[in-house]
This record gives sequence, C-alpha cells and structure tokens, in this order.
Amino acid sequence: MKKMERLDKILSHMGYGSRKDVKKIIKDGRVEINGETIDKNDYKIDPYNDRIKLDGEEIFYREYIYIMMNKPKGVVSSTDDPINRTVLELLEEEYLFFNPFPAGRLDKDTEGLLILTNDGKLAHELLSPKKGVDKTYYVEVEGYVEEEHMEKLDKGIILDDGYKTLPAKLEIIESNFISKVKLTIKEGKFHQVKRMFQALNMEVVYLKRISMGPIKLDERLRLGEYRELMEEEIKLLKEKS
Repeated sequence: MKKMERLDKILSHMGYGSRKDVKKIIKDGRVEINGETIDKNDYKIDPYNDRIKLDGEEIFYREYIYIMMNKPKGVVSSTDDPINRTVLELLEEEYLFFNPFPAGRLDKDTEGLLILTNDGKLAHELLSPKKGVDKTYYVEVEGYVEEEHMEKLDKGIILDDGYKTLPAKLEIIESNFISKVKLTIKEGKFHQVKRMFQALNMEVVYLKRISMGPIKLDERLRLGEYRELMEEEIKLLKEKS
C-alpha cells in the first residue's frame, strides 16, 4: 500500500526550508511531480515512488538519516542545553531539519564515536540492555593495569551505588604509570567506564569511544567532524540491533 504524504510536508522534511518557505517554493511553480508542475501545498504524493523535481533537478526522498560523529571534548550529547554547546550545533543546517538526536550519550569530556539519527526504533534497539550491543572504549588510566583487573571486570564489578555491571572485556595495550587499555561493555550507565575504574582504585585520564556494535569510528574524521553512514554500515547496524 502506498504511503501518501502532503507535498509541503515532504519537502520540509527533506530540508528545503520551513513549511512556510516550502509553500512559497511550491506556489512559485518550482516543483514537478512525475513531469507535471504542482502548485498546491496539500497535493498528495508517494515520496518513494513518485518522481520529484525541484528547479529541474530530481531529488530523492529519505525518511531517516544516520550520522557518525567524532565527538570532541567540551560539547554535550544532547539536543538542547541552556549552558553548554551541544553536538547538534556541530551539524550543518541541512541535517537539522530531520531532527536528529544522539543514539546514546558520551560525557562532556569524552571523545569519539557518536551516532546521531532520527530513527527512534534503531536508537532504542542500540541502547536496550536486552540487546547487549558492544561499546568499546580506548582508555588511559593512572596506574598499572594487571591481569587481575581483567578477571575482576570479566566477572562484573560493583559500582559506587551497589550496582553490579555485566561482564566486561579488558584488553591491555600498555601497562605503565599511565596505562592504555581497551574496554568493551554492553551497557551504558552514567559515567560507567570511569566508575568501573574507580572501583579498581584507578582514575581515568582520557576516554574515547572507538566502536559501537559493528560500527567503528572512522579515524579520518577529526574531532568535531562527521559523515553520514554508508549503506553497508546502516545495514550492519540494523542487523545487529
């Protein structure tokens, strides 16, 4: 069954302006549907099958967007904050029309992989504890990390509020005054990685998420940069969730 939508709603959702802007575009005769100029805002179309042209150029409808960002320190993983700069402020305006939001959060002082989307179902699946989607972090901590710490984390560790974490996988890259490790967890409690190391009497000095499920941070992205996920990445993400 075809899903018919108002023309002005479709164009607005695709980022061609506010509903008011789009109504003027349509009224000015700049839009063609299947070769016919349409000047009615409430004209119903099937955005996936009808051929849409704006100013003579064909445009293609999409309902959802999926963005990979290399989040920098100093910005918060939120859609709105009265004090701090948010990750949405790093996006170009063309993406803001889709009303994206972070699928999961990173602390203000944490860097790395953040997925932004307007696909609420996918975001829910990614964050659901029942799904157990792996989240891997590169961590630098004060103190020597030893095999005993791997064993404790593998069994689950008691946090400061009495919560026992699910088993986590620790990979030691370098054990030194400042140790370098990778930690993979399946949940996302408040400040969880930091609190896990605090439970081991260690302090995290640097934290960066490097993967989430099958999606790995594109190392070509500098801090604050982003790109849309490729079709294959979206497919893998949906399969995992």
